[in-house]
Amino acid sequence: MRVLIVEDETAAYDNLVSILASIDPMIEIVGNTEGVGQTIRWLESHPKPDLIFMDIHLSDGSAFAIFTQTEVEVPIIFTTAYDEYAIEAFKVNSIDYLLKPIHPKDMEAALQKFKKWGHQDTERYLEQMAQLKMAPVTNYRDKIILQYRDKLLPVPMTEVAFFYYTDHKTSVTLMDGQTYPLRSQLDQIFATLNPVDFIRANRQFIINREGVKDISVWFDGRLRVNMKTEVPEPIYISKNRASEFKQWMERV
Repeated sequence: MRVLIVEDETAAYDNLVSILASIDPMIEIVGNTEGVGQTIRWLESHPKPDLIFMDIHLSDGSAFAIFTQTEVEVPIIFTTAYDEYAIEAFKVNSIDYLLKPIHPKDMEAALQKFKKWGHQDTERYLEQMAQLKMAPVTNYRDKIILQYRDKLLPVPMTEVAFFYYTDHKTSVTLMDGQTYPLRSQLDQIFATLNPVDFIRANRQFIINREGVKDISVWFDGRLRVNMKTEVPEPIYISKNRASEFKQWMERV
């Protein structure tokens, strides 16, 4: 069995690999991707695996964005710590849904379920994937409404430098350095943004390409993004996503 693992946390990836090896040593891990963009490129450039284990909360957004941007003709077992995604996960006809921390017995049951996956199940799965591909294109927002004292301020997205999340709080910082609180989570925000202009740098940041001052290359292959405005903590791009980030920066 050839398996692709879509997971951006090293500890979670190592745990998943260990559990799979203990259940069936013949399982072959053919790839590990960390984000939406990287997963799409992998699927489009490699032979399809037999099964995908996919975290939902990825480094650059929600995994559900993958299904609207490329063909996914492979059964999926979702693995995540966020149980509120369960209903949406089954809308894309996953084999199973495992909550972290994953227990070997749950994994074994999910694999047994996969082995019973028949021809009709596969046909139904592909039909549902096709329906997702036909979903209407998102109309990206061109303004964000910010609250300042007793006023609501409509601000063009071109004036946004970055969005930031920490301690269960989200904020937005503008090009002039002013910061405002937001109620939405980064996943919700990123789904409304044009991916040509904005990228989910990591779990803490969504950044505007026009807000980038320069990029530092670190010894371990990571990138450090230096913004034109002050940031609450350094912004790092993982080694696995460095190429994707460079390509995004070079877009015309």
